Amino acid sequence: MKMCVITAMLFLVLSGQCGILAGKVNKHKPWIETSYHGVITENMDTVLLDPPLVALDKDAPVPYAGEICAFKIHGQEAPFEAEVLNRTSGEGVLRARGPIDCEQQKEYTFIIQAYDCGASPSGANWKKSHKAVVHIQVDDVNEVSPVFREPLYRATVTEGKIYDSILQVEAWDQDCSPQYSQICNYEIVTQDTPFAIDRNGNIRNTERLSYDKQQHYKIMVTAYDCGQKKAMESVPVHIDVKPVCKPGWQGWNKRLDYEPGTGSKQLFPKMHLETCDGPLSSVRAMVELQTSHIGKGCDRETYSEKSLQKLCGAASGSTDLLPAPSVSTNWTASLLTDSGRDSDLIFRFDGRQAANIPEWVVPQNLTDQFTIATWMKHGPSPGLRAEKETLLCNSDKTEMNRHHYSLYVHNCRLVFLLRRDFIQLDSFRPAEFHWRLEQICDKEWHYYVINVEFPSVTLFVDGVTYEPYLVTDDWPIHPSEIDVQLTVGACWQGGEVTTPRFTQYFRGSLSGLTIRPGKIATQKVISCLQACKEGLDISSLESLGKGIKFHFNPAQSVLVMEADDLESINTAMTKVSYINSRQFPTPGLRKLHITTTVQCFGEDTCISIPDIKAMVMVLPPSEPRITIAGVERLVWPAAQLRAPVGVALFKDIHIISTVTKTDATLSIARRPGVLELMHNLDYCDVLVIGEELDPERESLEIHHSSLLGKHLDATNSTSGISIYGVDSMAHYEQAIRQVRYHNWKPGGLSERRFRLSCSELNGRYTSNEFNFEIAIVHSSEAEEHVNHMAVQSQYMRPVHHPLVVHTVNSDHISGTPPAATVVIVMCIAALVVIVVLGIYRIHTTHQDGSKEDEEGRKDPEMDWDDSNLNITVNPMESIDGTPIAEEVREEEPEEEEDEDEEDDELAGDLFSAESEDSDEEEETNIQKGKVKGKLEWDPSTLPY
Repeated sequence: MKMCVITAMLFLVLSGQCGILAGKVNKHKPWIETSYHGVITENMDTVLLDPPLVALDKDAPVPYAGEICAFKIHGQEAPFEAEVLNRTSGEGVLRARGPIDCEQQKEYTFIIQAYDCGASPSGANWKKSHKAVVHIQVDDVNEVSPVFREPLYRATVTEGKIYDSILQVEAWDQDCSPQYSQICNYEIVTQDTPFAIDRNGNIRNTERLSYDKQQHYKIMVTAYDCGQKKAMESVPVHIDVKPVCKPGWQGWNKRLDYEPGTGSKQLFPKMHLETCDGPLSSVRAMVELQTSHIGKGCDRETYSEKSLQKLCGAASGSTDLLPAPSVSTNWTASLLTDSGRDSDLIFRFDGRQAANIPEWVVPQNLTDQFTIATWMKHGPSPGLRAEKETLLCNSDKTEMNRHHYSLYVHNCRLVFLLRRDFIQLDSFRPAEFHWRLEQICDKEWHYYVINVEFPSVTLFVDGVTYEPYLVTDDWPIHPSEIDVQLTVGACWQGGEVTTPRFTQYFRGSLSGLTIRPGKIATQKVISCLQACKEGLDISSLESLGKGIKFHFNPAQSVLVMEADDLESINTAMTKVSYINSRQFPTPGLRKLHITTTVQCFGEDTCISIPDIKAMVMVLPPSEPRITIAGVERLVWPAAQLRAPVGVALFKDIHIISTVTKTDATLSIARRPGVLELMHNLDYCDVLVIGEELDPERESLEIHHSSLLGKHLDATNSTSGISIYGVDSMAHYEQAIRQVRYHNWKPGGLSERRFRLSCSELNGRYTSNEFNFEIAIVHSSEAEEHVNHMAVQSQYMRPVHHPLVVHTVNSDHISGTPPAATVVIVMCIAALVVIVVLGIYRIHTTHQDGSKEDEEGRKDPEMDWDDSNLNITVNPMESIDGTPIAEEVREEEPEEEEDEDEEDDELAGDLFSAESEDSDEEEETNIQKGKVKGKLEWDPSTLPY
């Protein structure tokens, strides 16, 4: 027990001594630098400190007391920690607790202290150093690419100017360091552009830009930071080039396409005038449509001259001296024609061609009143002393050289010569009429009309009246027996020379040269004949307002507009349109010319506006295909050709016109479709194939009544019939169906052939040539055919001829009761009634069809289509062989009887047939009803 107490006391003493010893061992605090500067690269963890992190303790080398156990950082926001590398040497290291991002924070500052290990392993009585300041800078890494501040840059420059800077592009970089966050260079990526860029992003042009050459540029620009890292995406830069403010029209297209049949189409819907803010008091604009290269000066109707005269309501009786060459009009065959003019019949004279007009064509009886009209295009005559150029001349054919009347050009003057015939007490009378006009030598088409009401002569040029500036008198021509010669393109000199020849040749172009004796042309007709079908127009006149004045020339090829302000003239110009009223216009270009004059306050002209040259392209129309169809062959008895009505050749003719259209709605492939088109024709010719008609025994005629109510006329000759006039295809059909062939002496003639063709626009569109043949059957052949038909009855409808009923008497029917006799007679009478009613029904049906075609005239013929039926004759003959048709012609008058009288007469016949008991009278009535009804074949029941 005593031992334990001693031991405990000893422990306590020792413990107290150790504590006193420890306090004496760890006497000093660790020592570190007062401040540290460190560098860490972003995304790294070790900090490079200057000076290095080292703590010293004067208690060294005493264990624990002289060792360093820890470095502590004050400040929770600092993302760093310190680690002791060597406790004895006191070396340490500073590390980042996580990734360091320079872009978030570039530098850090915090406090650090060093701790020793204390006096014992337990770390008791440890001491800490003073506080040292640590300043850490984060080193940047070039990890971010430059980005432009705008997604698109735009600028506008004026042409012809060099800019130091058009615009500046700017990029930026999110790197934290100046080295990597600064943009050191810009570059234009697009090659071959007239632009350059400096290191600050300023773009300039390296050459003068032209608005006409290029109006817009698009370039791509990229950027580099100072670490040469390139931008991820280049930025587009749009640079617009605007013209130097030049006064003039803007917003117009040089070419406009015109679709035929679309009516009026605006020429300049977005056009406006730029005056560069110049003060103005008025604006005058003139729009001119130039169509001199189209036909006779513009797109006019190209119908034949006769058709145009008829269409415009001109008086009949004019003579066309320059018709289309044909068999009957061969005097123009040697003249030069101006081809490619959309069927306008134009003759070109080069000073070597002329034509003699046949005597049968020359207009006779030129009285004190007549009209000469022509289209003419003429330029200045060559040479200093120009010779006369004769358009039309009527001179002595032989012996002498007197000019009776002529029309010629001399030194750009138009002269009309008219020498009257000598009469008693006659004296000097007006003979030469002179006009001096610019149109005569301007190389453009003009329409000239000379109205003669002797002694007054008036000239119309394009519908405008001109009186002669000079009229000279001369003696009348003394009468003689010398024939005269009418010529076109020169004057005939038949006397006073060794060899008769042409003189005073014309150089120019002529068309539609006509003479009309006895009447003069009216202003209305002249305007119609020379009217253009195309021209300028103004749409929505009500929208122009009161501030605009406008004026058209007569042809509507020139439009002049005036306004006091810019807005009014701009509005008016957008309303200017082109229109072409022709169904089939001439395709091709039409030039447009616009001249503008601007006046300022107190000045005549202050702003010069350049002229504009544009064009209208008239697209080709869908061309029609005119088709004539119908029965092509007819068999006809020769005897009926002698009938006054003759035979209708084209009774079932049909004329149609189709065009091929491409319809986008049909399918994606745009399949073409056929569309029937209704339009006018201007002539149809029925020509005789083979020998011409012999006027003594045959003719081809059309009754004048067939043309009434239509714009049609017809001419007839031994070679055929020509129906002309601008009218519908339906009217032409009706007229052609009335063309009839007569032959009073068929003789041995077995057939006649004809050819039908029609035209639209004077031959621009022609139909197919429809050939028709009429086979003539003579009486002997008809009898053979009748016998042949009896065998081949399956080809025709059975016709029951009336029975020949003999007189019934008691001797022949002794075994027949009287009642039975009455029944038989009544049955026979009923049968007769049925037969007569059938005959009358056929007759009425035939008469109705004839009235539709002949407007009330009878049509006794039978029309057969022998394409399937080999034999076609009139089987209705009397018992003695005489054709019933001839009997009918002898009994009936030529003109049709009233239908009511026929009905009454037929009713009387029927009543007689029913009431009479005599069989012979019944037979007579039956035959009379047969003749009056004119039994005919019904081809509708024949098997085809």
